[in-house]
Amino acid sequence: MPDLIDLNGTRTAFEAVGSGPPLLMLHGAEGSRRQFAAIRPALSEHYSVITYDQRDCGETLNPESPATLAMLADDAHALLQALGHATAFVFGTSFGGRVAQALALRQPAAVRRLVLASTWPLPVSLATANAEVAQQLAQLRARLPDSAEQVAEIFFPEDFLAAQPAFRAHFKSAPPRSARSERRAAAVGDVPQLDLAAITQPTLLIAGAVDRVVPAALTLSLAQTLPDTRSIVLPEVGHLSLAQVPQVVAAHLREFLV
Repeated sequence: MPDLIDLNGTRTAFEAVGSGPPLLMLHGAEGSRRQFAAIRPALSEHYSVITYDQRDCGETLNPESPATLAMLADDAHALLQALGHATAFVFGTSFGGRVAQALALRQPAAVRRLVLASTWPLPVSLATANAEVAQQLAQLRARLPDSAEQVAEIFFPEDFLAAQPAFRAHFKSAPPRSARSERRAAAVGDVPQLDLAAITQPTLLIAGAVDRVVPAALTLSLAQTLPDTRSIVLPEVGHLSLAQVPQVVAAHLREFLV
């Protein structure tokens, strides 16, 4: 069971495990803190790993109004403060990478180093940058759970699903379409025009070589603006690297977050 804490009018569900410098982990659009279950054991011996459910996700309870990226970034900062951490390493995957970018811009002193995985630049709309796949996913998500296997085929490479067929059912437990999911979709669609060049923290970019949701080139394009980046492309990995190769991602994090 998670711990619960009141932050910015939101009852936030979170978990903090391990020892060492704090590492805040930000999940994707339709995820929750459970997205980090496979990687957390490989990190908790080295870091105090903080995972939580963002607004309209998991077990967090919040006002019934759409969140903005600024609000989500402020929630992340409030959680760090409530746990007594003035600074932290920050990891964000997919939409969580956008929350991480907003956090680094709004609270630069709170972010020691930044890891952005399978994500895209704040000023860019994924619906525009990867329009064909975005439209296909929107249609499939409207038919969940019946379309779960088709969604999995977009998020995971064919070879991975052949070797790990259980992941074909990965999206069967996705929450049904509701007012909550519509609010979350509105938050994911927020495109703030912020100056990414102001992010000066050392940043590691991680991309999946065969990511169909956020193509690797889109993630790596962040290096054109961010002043201090390193880039890693994971071969044969799709969008959900934390499910496919958690040990590999953990090793890269341990090397970079020092």
